[in-house]
Amino acid sequence: MTTALNPARIAVLLALLVLGALTGAAGWLVVDLWFPGGLLLALLALFGLFLGGRIAVGSGLGVGAGAIGWFLAYVLLGVPRPEGDFLLGSSGIGMYAYLLGGTVLAVMCATLRGPFEGSVSAARSGK
Repeated sequence: MTTALNPARIAVLLALLVLGALTGAAGWLVVDLWFPGGLLLALLALFGLFLGGRIAVGSGLGVGAGAIGWFLAYVLLGVPRPEGDFLLGSSGIGMYAYLLGGTVLAVMCATLRGPFEGSVSAARSGK
């Protein structure tokens, strides 16, 4: 698969960015609403987004676009407003687990190798 940035590929990356933001906002709500099960549901949604982005784009760039959208939503919803309150409150440990789990899933999907990409060889990496 080619790695050139053509208009179709840019459109897919922008769509993944928006999907990442929507997934991040929905995950924030679900983690606070149903803590143990909501965290698992939010992390499964992130895994689907990151893996789908990896498959759709064919590289870790798809994971990166979704992860940037997710992280922007996470940060923007957690920043205090000028009035001193938060847009969405945090229950504590669930949000930190969501941040850590999402980061681990993004790194895992970005470094994943497909079944047809071949194995990694130390002898061939020096070429």
